[in-house]
Amino acid sequence: MKPMPSLDEIRCWGDSFDRLMKSSMGRVVFREFLKCEYSEENILFWLACEDLKKDSNPEVVEEKARLIFEDYISILSPKEVSLDSRVREIVNRNMVDPTLHTFDEAQLQIYTLMHRDSYPRFVNSNYFKKLAQRSTSTRKESSA
Repeated sequence: MKPMPSLDEIRCWGDSFDRLMKSSMGRVVFREFLKCEYSEENILFWLACEDLKKDSNPEVVEEKARLIFEDYISILSPKEVSLDSRVREIVNRNMVDPTLHTFDEAQLQIYTLMHRDSYPRFVNSNYFKKLAQRSTSTRKESSA
Protein backbone atom coordinates (compact mmCIF):
# COMPACT_ATOMS: atom_id res chain seq x y z
CA MET A 1 0.00 0.00 0.00
CA LYS A 2 1.32 3.42 -0.99
CA PRO A 3 1.99 5.88 1.82
CA MET A 4 -0.70 8.54 1.99
CA PRO A 5 0.25 12.18 2.20
CA SER A 6 -1.13 14.02 5.19
CA LEU A 7 -4.12 16.28 4.77
CA ASP A 8 -1.88 19.25 5.66
CA GLU A 9 0.54 18.26 2.91
CA ILE A 10 -2.29 17.94 0.38
CA ARG A 11 -3.62 21.37 1.43
CA CYS A 12 -0.13 22.83 0.89
CA TRP A 13 -0.13 21.37 -2.62
CA GLY A 14 -3.49 23.02 -3.24
CA ASP A 15 -2.13 26.37 -2.05
CA SER A 16 1.22 26.39 -3.83
CA PHE A 17 2.43 24.90 -7.10
CA ASP A 18 6.03 25.41 -5.96
CA ARG A 19 5.37 23.32 -2.84
CA LEU A 20 3.70 20.63 -4.91
CA MET A 21 6.72 20.44 -7.21
CA LYS A 22 9.21 20.43 -4.31
CA SER A 23 7.48 17.42 -2.75
CA SER A 24 8.48 14.04 -4.22
CA MET A 25 5.06 12.63 -3.29
CA GLY A 26 3.40 15.74 -4.74
CA ARG A 27 5.21 15.25 -8.04
CA VAL A 28 4.07 11.61 -8.17
CA VAL A 29 0.44 12.61 -7.57
CA PHE A 30 0.61 15.48 -10.09
CA ARG A 31 2.20 13.17 -12.67
CA GLU A 32 -0.67 10.69 -12.25
CA PHE A 33 -3.11 13.55 -12.88
CA LEU A 34 -1.14 14.68 -15.95
CA LYS A 35 -1.31 11.12 -17.33
CA CYS A 36 -5.11 11.39 -17.25
CA GLU A 37 -4.83 14.69 -19.13
CA TYR A 38 -2.39 13.26 -21.70
CA SER A 39 0.24 15.85 -20.77
CA GLU A 40 2.60 13.72 -18.70
CA GLU A 41 5.48 14.70 -21.01
CA ASN A 42 5.61 18.13 -19.34
CA ILE A 43 6.53 16.83 -15.89
CA LEU A 44 8.77 14.12 -17.39
CA PHE A 45 10.71 16.82 -19.27
CA TRP A 46 10.94 18.99 -16.16
CA LEU A 47 12.21 16.03 -14.10
CA ALA A 48 14.75 15.10 -16.79
CA CYS A 49 16.07 18.69 -16.71
CA GLU A 50 16.36 18.53 -12.91
CA ASP A 51 18.27 15.25 -13.23
CA LEU A 52 20.60 16.76 -15.84
CA LYS A 53 21.59 19.54 -13.42
CA LYS A 54 22.88 16.95 -10.91
CA ASP A 55 25.70 15.79 -13.21
CA SER A 56 29.10 17.44 -13.51
CA ASN A 57 30.73 14.98 -15.94
CA PRO A 58 30.70 16.74 -19.37
CA GLU A 59 30.30 13.46 -21.28
CA VAL A 60 27.32 12.42 -19.15
CA VAL A 61 25.78 15.89 -19.47
CA GLU A 62 26.17 15.79 -23.25
CA GLU A 63 24.58 12.32 -23.48
CA LYS A 64 21.69 13.24 -21.16
CA ALA A 65 21.12 16.50 -23.06
CA ARG A 66 20.99 14.60 -26.35
CA LEU A 67 18.44 12.15 -24.90
CA ILE A 68 16.32 14.97 -23.46
CA PHE A 69 16.40 16.70 -26.84
CA GLU A 70 15.38 13.52 -28.68
CA ASP A 71 12.66 12.66 -26.17
CA TYR A 72 11.06 16.06 -25.57
CA ILE A 73 12.29 18.75 -27.98
CA SER A 74 12.52 16.99 -31.35
CA ILE A 75 9.45 17.50 -33.51
CA LEU A 76 9.69 13.77 -34.32
CA SER A 77 9.14 12.77 -30.70
CA PRO A 78 5.72 11.52 -29.59
CA LYS A 79 6.48 13.17 -26.20
CA GLU A 80 7.40 16.57 -27.66
CA VAL A 81 6.70 19.43 -25.24
CA SER A 82 5.10 22.63 -26.46
CA LEU A 83 7.70 25.39 -26.70
CA ASP A 84 7.50 28.71 -28.48
CA SER A 85 9.85 29.34 -31.40
CA ARG A 86 12.12 31.68 -29.40
CA VAL A 87 12.81 29.09 -26.70
CA ARG A 88 13.13 26.30 -29.27
CA GLU A 89 15.81 28.34 -31.06
CA ILE A 90 17.69 28.94 -27.78
CA VAL A 91 17.69 25.19 -27.09
CA ASN A 92 18.89 24.44 -30.63
CA ARG A 93 21.80 26.88 -30.19
CA ASN A 94 22.61 25.46 -26.75
CA MET A 95 22.74 21.92 -28.14
CA VAL A 96 25.90 22.82 -30.11
CA ASP A 97 27.76 22.57 -26.80
CA PRO A 98 25.37 21.16 -24.15
CA THR A 99 25.78 22.17 -20.50
CA LEU A 100 23.77 21.78 -17.30
CA HIS A 101 21.83 24.88 -18.39
CA THR A 102 21.02 23.86 -21.98
CA PHE A 103 17.30 23.56 -21.23
CA ASP A 104 16.85 26.28 -18.57
CA GLU A 105 14.61 28.50 -20.74
CA ALA A 106 12.58 25.53 -21.94
CA GLN A 107 12.26 24.11 -18.43
CA LEU A 108 11.01 27.46 -17.13
CA GLN A 109 8.48 27.71 -19.96
CA ILE A 110 7.13 24.21 -19.24
CA TYR A 111 7.06 24.87 -15.48
CA THR A 112 5.07 28.05 -16.15
CA LEU A 113 2.75 26.16 -18.51
CA MET A 114 2.06 23.50 -15.88
CA HIS A 115 1.57 26.19 -13.21
CA ARG A 116 -0.88 28.26 -15.25
CA ASP A 117 -2.63 25.52 -17.19
CA SER A 118 -2.53 22.06 -15.58
CA TYR A 119 -2.20 23.04 -11.91
CA PRO A 120 -5.53 24.94 -11.61
CA ARG A 121 -7.31 21.96 -13.21
CA PHE A 122 -5.48 19.60 -10.84
CA VAL A 123 -6.53 21.55 -7.74
CA ASN A 124 -10.15 21.69 -8.91
CA SER A 125 -10.26 18.08 -10.12
CA ASN A 126 -12.14 15.18 -8.59
CA TYR A 127 -8.76 13.43 -8.50
CA PHE A 128 -7.39 16.02 -6.04
CA LYS A 129 -10.61 16.13 -3.99
CA LYS A 130 -10.70 12.33 -3.68
CA LEU A 131 -7.06 12.32 -2.59
CA ALA A 132 -7.91 14.74 0.23
CA GLN A 133 -10.97 12.66 1.20
CA ARG A 134 -8.94 9.43 1.25
CA SER A 135 -6.30 11.12 3.38
CA THR A 136 -8.95 12.30 5.84
CA SER A 137 -10.60 8.86 6.08
CA THR A 138 -7.23 7.09 6.38
CA ARG A 139 -6.27 9.37 9.27
CA LYS A 140 -9.60 8.73 11.04
CA GLU A 141 -9.18 4.96 10.68
CA SER A 142 -5.62 4.98 12.01
CA SER A 143 -6.56 7.11 15.04
CA ALA A 144 -9.58 4.93 15.94
